[in-house]
Amino acid sequence: MSRIKLSRVTKVFESDSRRNDDVRAVDNFDLEIEDGELLVLLGPSGCGKTTILRMVAGLEVPTSGDIIIGDKIVTDLHSKERGIAMVFQDYALYPHMTVRENMSFGLKNMKFEKTEIATRVSETSKLLDLESLLDRKPKEISGGQRQRVALGRAIVRKPEVYLFDEPLSNLDAKLRLKMRVELGSLQKDLGVTSIYVTHDQVEAMTLGKRIVIMNNGVLQQVGTPKEIYEKPENLFVAGFIGSPPMNFLDCKIKNVKDSYIIDLEGNNYPLHNNNELKKYENKKIIAGIRPNDFSINKNEHYDNSEFISGVVNVVEYLGNSNLLYISTNNNSICVEQDSNLLVEEGDEVILYTEQKNIHLFDPSNNGSSVLKSY
Repeated sequence: MSRIKLSRVTKVFESDSRRNDDVRAVDNFDLEIEDGELLVLLGPSGCGKTTILRMVAGLEVPTSGDIIIGDKIVTDLHSKERGIAMVFQDYALYPHMTVRENMSFGLKNMKFEKTEIATRVSETSKLLDLESLLDRKPKEISGGQRQRVALGRAIVRKPEVYLFDEPLSNLDAKLRLKMRVELGSLQKDLGVTSIYVTHDQVEAMTLGKRIVIMNNGVLQQVGTPKEIYEKPENLFVAGFIGSPPMNFLDCKIKNVKDSYIIDLEGNNYPLHNNNELKKYENKKIIAGIRPNDFSINKNEHYDNSEFISGVVNVVEYLGNSNLLYISTNNNSICVEQDSNLLVEEGDEVILYTEQKNIHLFDPSNNGSSVLKSY
Protein backbone atom coordinates (compact mmCIF):
# COMPACT_ATOMS: atom_id res chain seq x y z
CA MET A 1 0.00 0.00 0.00
CA SER A 2 1.16 3.55 -0.68
CA ARG A 3 0.30 7.06 0.31
CA ILE A 4 -0.09 9.62 -2.48
CA LYS A 5 0.78 13.28 -2.15
CA LEU A 6 0.24 16.05 -4.68
CA SER A 7 2.14 19.20 -3.73
CA ARG A 8 1.24 22.51 -5.42
CA VAL A 9 0.52 20.72 -8.69
CA THR A 10 -0.42 22.92 -11.65
CA LYS A 11 -1.14 21.90 -15.23
CA VAL A 12 -1.35 24.47 -18.02
CA PHE A 13 -2.16 23.44 -21.58
CA GLU A 14 -0.47 25.97 -23.82
CA SER A 15 -2.36 27.65 -26.63
CA ASP A 16 -2.03 26.45 -30.20
CA SER A 17 -3.26 27.63 -33.59
CA ARG A 18 -6.85 26.82 -32.61
CA ARG A 19 -6.75 28.50 -29.17
CA ASN A 20 -5.67 32.00 -28.29
CA ASP A 21 -5.28 31.48 -24.54
CA ASP A 22 -3.51 28.98 -22.33
CA VAL A 23 -5.82 26.66 -20.38
CA ARG A 24 -5.07 26.25 -16.67
CA ALA A 25 -6.63 22.83 -16.15
CA VAL A 26 -5.33 22.36 -12.58
CA ASP A 27 -4.27 25.23 -10.34
CA ASN A 28 -1.98 24.88 -7.30
CA PHE A 29 -3.49 21.58 -6.19
CA ASP A 30 -2.52 20.13 -2.76
CA LEU A 31 -3.78 16.76 -1.55
CA GLU A 32 -2.72 13.77 0.54
CA ILE A 33 -4.30 10.31 0.20
CA GLU A 34 -3.74 7.76 2.94
CA ASP A 35 -2.64 4.14 2.54
CA GLY A 36 -5.58 1.99 1.48
CA GLU A 37 -7.96 4.93 1.11
CA LEU A 38 -10.54 5.19 -1.67
CA LEU A 39 -10.68 8.91 -2.47
CA VAL A 40 -13.15 10.34 -4.98
CA LEU A 41 -12.51 13.34 -7.23
CA LEU A 42 -15.89 14.90 -7.98
CA GLY A 43 -16.86 17.84 -10.14
CA PRO A 44 -18.49 18.92 -13.40
CA SER A 45 -17.00 18.17 -16.82
CA GLY A 46 -13.87 20.21 -17.45
CA CYS A 47 -13.10 20.83 -13.76
CA GLY A 48 -9.67 19.14 -13.94
CA LYS A 49 -10.37 15.86 -12.14
CA THR A 50 -9.31 13.59 -15.05
CA THR A 51 -6.20 15.73 -15.60
CA ILE A 52 -5.25 15.05 -11.95
CA LEU A 53 -5.73 11.33 -12.51
CA ARG A 54 -3.66 11.36 -15.71
CA MET A 55 -0.83 13.21 -13.96
CA VAL A 56 -0.78 10.61 -11.17
CA ALA A 57 -0.76 7.92 -13.86
CA GLY A 58 2.12 9.56 -15.74
CA LEU A 59 0.07 10.22 -18.86
CA GLU A 60 0.42 13.99 -18.35
CA VAL A 61 3.39 15.91 -16.95
CA PRO A 62 2.63 18.69 -14.43
CA THR A 63 3.65 22.20 -15.42
CA SER A 64 4.83 22.64 -11.82
CA GLY A 65 4.61 20.84 -8.49
CA ASP A 66 5.42 17.32 -7.33
CA ILE A 67 3.62 13.97 -7.21
CA ILE A 68 4.78 11.50 -4.56
CA ILE A 69 3.76 7.82 -4.29
CA GLY A 70 4.98 6.17 -1.12
CA ASP A 71 8.33 7.81 -0.41
CA LYS A 72 9.25 8.33 -4.06
CA ILE A 73 8.84 11.48 -6.13
CA VAL A 74 7.36 10.13 -9.39
CA THR A 75 6.70 13.43 -11.18
CA ASP A 76 9.12 12.64 -14.00
CA LEU A 77 8.90 8.84 -13.95
CA HIS A 78 7.35 6.79 -16.77
CA SER A 79 3.94 5.24 -16.06
CA LYS A 80 5.34 1.70 -15.88
CA GLU A 81 7.69 2.75 -13.07
CA ARG A 82 4.94 4.11 -10.81
CA GLY A 83 3.24 0.90 -9.67
CA ILE A 84 -0.20 2.02 -10.80
CA ALA A 85 -3.05 0.35 -12.69
CA MET A 86 -5.82 2.31 -14.41
CA VAL A 87 -9.41 1.37 -15.24
CA PHE A 88 -10.88 3.43 -18.06
CA GLN A 89 -14.38 4.60 -18.86
CA ASP A 90 -14.55 2.68 -22.16
CA TYR A 91 -13.03 -0.57 -20.73
CA ALA A 92 -10.22 -0.50 -23.40
CA LEU A 93 -10.38 -4.26 -23.98
CA TYR A 94 -8.75 -5.85 -27.02
CA PRO A 95 -11.69 -7.15 -29.12
CA HIS A 96 -9.71 -9.95 -30.79
CA MET A 97 -8.52 -11.39 -27.47
CA THR A 98 -10.40 -13.60 -25.03
CA VAL A 99 -11.10 -12.54 -21.47
CA ARG A 100 -8.15 -14.66 -20.34
CA GLU A 101 -5.85 -13.04 -22.89
CA ASN A 102 -7.01 -9.55 -21.99
CA MET A 103 -6.29 -10.18 -18.32
CA SER A 104 -2.91 -11.75 -19.11
CA PHE A 105 -1.69 -9.21 -21.63
CA GLY A 106 -0.09 -6.75 -19.20
CA LEU A 107 1.64 -9.51 -17.25
CA LYS A 108 3.11 -10.97 -20.43
CA ASN A 109 4.53 -7.57 -21.35
CA MET A 110 6.08 -7.39 -17.88
CA LYS A 111 7.78 -10.76 -18.55
CA PHE A 112 6.02 -12.75 -15.82
CA GLU A 113 6.38 -16.53 -15.87
CA LYS A 114 3.49 -18.45 -17.45
CA THR A 115 2.70 -20.24 -14.20
CA GLU A 116 2.52 -16.97 -12.28
CA ILE A 117 0.27 -15.45 -14.96
CA ALA A 118 -2.05 -18.46 -14.86
CA THR A 119 -2.23 -18.32 -11.05
CA ARG A 120 -3.03 -14.62 -10.94
CA VAL A 121 -5.67 -14.85 -13.68
CA SER A 122 -7.29 -17.82 -11.94
CA GLU A 123 -7.38 -16.08 -8.54
CA THR A 124 -8.73 -12.84 -9.99
CA SER A 125 -11.37 -14.53 -12.15
CA LYS A 126 -12.70 -16.29 -9.03
CA LEU A 127 -12.77 -12.97 -7.16
CA LEU A 128 -14.76 -11.30 -9.95
CA ASP A 129 -16.92 -14.28 -10.93
CA LEU A 130 -15.39 -14.49 -14.40
CA GLU A 131 -14.33 -18.15 -14.43
CA SER A 132 -16.99 -19.23 -16.93
CA LEU A 133 -16.14 -16.35 -19.28
CA LEU A 134 -12.39 -16.75 -19.65
CA ASP A 135 -12.55 -18.14 -23.17
CA ARG A 136 -15.07 -15.64 -24.51
CA LYS A 137 -14.29 -12.45 -26.37
CA PRO A 138 -15.55 -8.99 -25.26
CA LYS A 139 -18.35 -8.91 -27.85
CA GLU A 140 -19.75 -12.14 -26.36
CA ILE A 141 -20.24 -10.77 -22.84
CA SER A 142 -22.40 -8.02 -21.28
CA GLY A 143 -21.38 -4.48 -20.35
CA GLY A 144 -21.16 -5.34 -16.68
CA GLN A 145 -19.02 -8.38 -17.43
CA ARG A 146 -16.72 -6.30 -19.64
CA GLN A 147 -16.32 -3.83 -16.79
CA ARG A 148 -15.33 -6.67 -14.46
CA VAL A 149 -12.77 -7.84 -17.02
CA ALA A 150 -11.30 -4.32 -17.08
CA LEU A 151 -11.11 -4.43 -13.29
CA GLY A 152 -9.56 -7.89 -13.42
CA ARG A 153 -6.87 -6.73 -15.82
CA ALA A 154 -5.90 -4.09 -13.25
CA ILE A 155 -6.13 -6.39 -10.24
CA VAL A 156 -3.85 -9.12 -11.66
CA ARG A 157 -0.97 -6.65 -11.73
CA LYS A 158 -1.20 -6.20 -7.93
CA PRO A 159 -0.31 -2.50 -8.17
CA GLU A 160 0.37 -0.06 -5.35
CA VAL A 161 -2.34 2.30 -6.61
CA TYR A 162 -5.61 1.93 -8.55
CA LEU A 163 -6.89 4.79 -10.70
CA PHE A 164 -10.53 4.71 -11.83
CA ASP A 165 -11.63 7.11 -14.59
CA GLU A 166 -15.46 7.11 -14.52
CA PRO A 167 -15.53 3.31 -14.93
CA LEU A 168 -19.31 2.93 -14.51
CA SER A 169 -20.59 5.77 -16.68
CA ASN A 170 -21.31 3.55 -19.72
CA LEU A 171 -23.56 1.19 -17.78
CA ASP A 172 -27.33 1.49 -17.40
CA ALA A 173 -28.71 2.71 -14.06
CA LYS A 174 -29.53 -0.72 -12.58
CA LEU A 175 -26.20 -2.24 -13.52
CA ARG A 176 -24.34 0.86 -12.36
CA LEU A 177 -25.89 0.46 -8.91
CA LYS A 178 -24.87 -3.20 -8.74
CA MET A 179 -21.33 -2.53 -9.93
CA ARG A 180 -20.96 0.39 -7.50
CA VAL A 181 -21.69 -1.92 -4.58
CA GLU A 182 -19.35 -4.59 -5.94
CA LEU A 183 -16.56 -2.10 -6.59
CA GLY A 184 -16.77 -0.58 -3.12
CA SER A 185 -16.69 -4.01 -1.49
CA LEU A 186 -13.81 -5.12 -3.72
CA GLN A 187 -11.67 -2.09 -2.89
CA LYS A 188 -12.15 -2.67 0.85
CA ASP A 189 -11.10 -6.32 0.44
CA LEU A 190 -8.01 -5.43 -1.59
CA GLY A 191 -7.05 -2.50 0.63
CA VAL A 192 -5.14 -0.74 -2.16
CA THR A 193 -4.91 3.05 -2.30
CA SER A 194 -7.37 4.21 -4.97
CA ILE A 195 -8.44 7.42 -6.71
CA TYR A 196 -11.87 7.38 -8.31
CA VAL A 197 -12.96 10.10 -10.75
CA THR A 198 -16.65 10.78 -11.37
CA HIS A 199 -19.15 13.54 -12.09
CA ASP A 200 -21.93 11.48 -10.44
CA GLN A 201 -22.48 12.68 -6.87
CA VAL A 202 -24.31 9.47 -5.90
CA GLU A 203 -21.23 7.42 -6.80
CA ALA A 204 -19.06 9.84 -4.88
CA MET A 205 -21.22 9.88 -1.76
CA THR A 206 -21.54 6.08 -1.60
CA LEU A 207 -17.99 5.06 -2.58
CA GLY A 208 -15.64 7.64 -1.13
CA LYS A 209 -14.22 7.65 2.38
CA ARG A 210 -13.40 11.24 1.48
CA ILE A 211 -14.50 13.38 -1.45
CA VAL A 212 -12.57 16.14 -3.19
CA ILE A 213 -14.83 18.70 -4.88
CA MET A 214 -13.22 20.52 -7.84
CA ASN A 215 -14.28 23.38 -10.09
CA ASN A 216 -12.29 25.17 -12.80
CA GLY A 217 -9.12 23.35 -11.80
CA VAL A 218 -9.33 24.50 -8.17
CA LEU A 219 -9.92 22.34 -5.10
CA GLN A 220 -13.12 23.58 -3.44
CA GLN A 221 -13.49 21.29 -0.43
CA VAL A 222 -12.19 18.00 0.96
CA GLY A 223 -14.16 15.98 3.48
CA THR A 224 -16.28 12.97 4.25
CA PRO A 225 -19.62 12.71 2.41
CA LYS A 226 -21.38 13.79 5.61
CA GLU A 227 -19.13 16.83 6.10
CA ILE A 228 -19.53 18.02 2.52
CA TYR A 229 -23.30 17.59 2.54
CA GLU A 230 -23.95 19.12 5.95
CA LYS A 231 -21.27 21.86 5.99
CA PRO A 232 -20.47 23.03 2.45
CA GLU A 233 -17.71 25.63 2.49
CA ASN A 234 -18.99 27.73 -0.41
CA LEU A 235 -21.88 28.27 -2.80
CA PHE A 236 -20.45 26.00 -5.48
CA VAL A 237 -20.19 22.98 -3.18
CA ALA A 238 -23.61 23.69 -1.67
CA GLY A 239 -25.24 23.84 -5.09
CA PHE A 240 -23.36 20.90 -6.59
CA ILE A 241 -24.04 18.41 -3.80
CA GLY A 242 -27.63 17.34 -3.26
CA SER A 243 -30.52 16.40 -5.51
CA PRO A 244 -32.71 18.36 -5.88
CA PRO A 245 -30.18 21.15 -5.42
CA MET A 246 -30.15 23.55 -2.49
CA ASN A 247 -32.41 26.62 -2.62
CA PHE A 248 -30.52 29.92 -2.60
CA LEU A 249 -32.42 32.95 -1.29
CA ASP A 250 -31.22 36.57 -1.15
CA CYS A 251 -31.59 38.06 2.32
CA LYS A 252 -30.02 40.38 4.89
CA ILE A 253 -28.80 39.83 8.41
CA LYS A 254 -30.12 42.43 10.86
CA ASN A 255 -29.64 43.12 14.52
CA VAL A 256 -32.92 43.66 16.35
CA LYS A 257 -32.76 44.26 20.11
CA ASP A 258 -29.30 42.67 20.27
CA SER A 259 -30.51 39.55 18.47
CA TYR A 260 -29.72 38.58 14.88
CA ILE A 261 -32.43 37.84 12.36
CA ILE A 262 -32.64 36.92 8.68
CA ASP A 263 -34.76 39.41 6.76
CA LEU A 264 -36.19 37.69 3.68
CA GLU A 265 -38.87 39.49 1.68
CA GLY A 266 -39.94 41.31 4.84
CA ASN A 267 -40.22 38.10 6.83
CA ASN A 268 -37.96 37.74 9.86
CA TYR A 269 -36.34 34.52 11.01
CA PRO A 270 -34.51 34.47 14.36
CA LEU A 271 -30.87 33.33 14.55
CA HIS A 272 -28.82 32.38 17.56
CA ASN A 273 -26.46 35.15 18.60
CA ASN A 274 -23.06 34.63 17.04
CA ASN A 275 -20.16 37.08 17.03
CA GLU A 276 -19.30 36.03 13.47
CA LEU A 277 -22.53 37.67 12.25
CA LYS A 278 -21.72 41.20 13.40
CA LYS A 279 -19.62 42.08 10.33
CA TYR A 280 -22.47 41.02 8.03
CA GLU A 281 -25.12 43.29 9.52
CA ASN A 282 -27.30 44.90 6.82
CA LYS A 283 -25.28 43.28 4.05
CA LYS A 284 -26.62 41.08 1.26
CA ILE A 285 -26.28 37.43 2.25
CA ILE A 286 -27.45 34.23 0.57
CA ALA A 287 -29.40 31.74 2.67
CA GLY A 288 -29.13 28.15 1.43
CA ILE A 289 -31.74 25.59 2.48
CA ARG A 290 -32.08 22.08 1.09
CA PRO A 291 -35.53 21.05 -0.24
CA ASN A 292 -35.89 18.26 2.33
CA ASP A 293 -35.06 20.62 5.22
CA PHE A 294 -38.26 22.63 4.79
CA SER A 295 -41.52 21.69 6.44
CA ILE A 296 -44.83 23.14 5.39
CA ASN A 297 -48.17 23.79 7.00
CA LYS A 298 -51.34 25.07 5.37
CA ASN A 299 -53.23 26.20 8.42
CA GLU A 300 -51.03 27.20 11.36
CA HIS A 301 -48.28 29.75 11.95
CA TYR A 302 -45.22 28.69 13.92
CA ASP A 303 -43.96 31.73 15.85
CA ASN A 304 -40.42 30.43 16.42
CA SER A 305 -39.79 28.73 13.12
CA GLU A 306 -41.99 30.35 10.48
CA PHE A 307 -39.86 31.40 7.54
CA ILE A 308 -41.89 32.53 4.55
CA SER A 309 -45.27 32.04 2.90
CA GLY A 310 -46.02 31.19 -0.70
CA VAL A 311 -48.27 29.45 -3.23
CA VAL A 312 -47.73 25.95 -4.63
CA ASN A 313 -47.31 26.17 -8.41
CA VAL A 314 -46.29 22.60 -9.31
CA VAL A 315 -46.46 19.24 -7.53
CA GLU A 316 -44.21 16.44 -8.84
CA TYR A 317 -45.03 12.97 -7.54
CA LEU A 318 -41.91 10.80 -7.00
CA GLY A 319 -43.38 7.85 -5.12
CA ASN A 320 -42.25 8.22 -1.51
CA SER A 321 -42.01 11.99 -1.81
CA ASN A 322 -43.34 14.98 -3.70
CA LEU A 323 -41.41 17.93 -5.03
CA LEU A 324 -43.33 21.15 -4.50
CA TYR A 325 -42.36 24.28 -6.41
CA ILE A 326 -43.55 27.25 -4.36
CA SER A 327 -43.66 30.88 -5.46
CA THR A 328 -43.06 33.59 -2.89
CA ASN A 329 -42.88 37.33 -3.57
CA ASN A 330 -39.42 37.17 -5.15
CA ASN A 331 -38.34 33.51 -5.15
CA SER A 332 -39.21 30.08 -6.46
CA ILE A 333 -38.49 27.50 -3.77
CA CYS A 334 -38.30 23.71 -4.17
CA VAL A 335 -39.55 21.70 -1.19
CA GLU A 336 -39.39 17.91 -0.82
CA GLN A 337 -42.14 16.43 1.33
CA ASP A 338 -43.66 13.06 2.14
CA SER A 339 -46.15 12.12 -0.59
CA ASN A 340 -48.78 11.43 2.10
CA LEU A 341 -48.96 15.15 2.81
CA LEU A 342 -52.00 16.43 0.96
CA VAL A 343 -50.86 19.53 -0.89
CA GLU A 344 -52.24 20.61 -4.25
CA GLU A 345 -51.39 23.20 -6.83
CA GLY A 346 -52.77 26.60 -5.81
CA ASP A 347 -52.54 25.94 -2.06
CA GLU A 348 -51.15 28.69 0.15
CA VAL A 349 -48.53 27.31 2.53
CA ILE A 350 -46.21 28.42 5.31
CA LEU A 351 -42.60 27.25 5.12
CA TYR A 352 -40.57 26.71 8.25
CA THR A 353 -37.21 25.17 9.10
CA GLU A 354 -34.73 24.77 11.94
CA GLN A 355 -31.73 27.07 12.18
CA LYS A 356 -29.30 24.17 11.82
CA ASN A 357 -30.66 23.71 8.29
CA ILE A 358 -29.85 27.27 7.17
CA HIS A 359 -26.50 27.79 5.46
CA LEU A 360 -25.36 31.40 5.07
CA PHE A 361 -22.99 32.45 2.27
CA ASP A 362 -21.21 35.70 1.51
CA PRO A 363 -21.58 36.48 -2.23
CA SER A 364 -18.90 39.21 -2.00
CA ASN A 365 -16.26 36.68 -0.87
CA ASN A 366 -16.45 33.98 -3.57
CA GLY A 367 -19.59 32.60 -2.01
CA SER A 368 -17.76 31.42 1.12
CA SER A 369 -19.68 30.14 4.13
CA VAL A 370 -20.50 32.79 6.72
CA LEU A 371 -20.89 30.29 9.55
CA LYS A 372 -18.51 27.35 9.73
CA SER A 373 -20.58 25.72 12.46
CA TYR A 374 -23.85 26.25 14.29
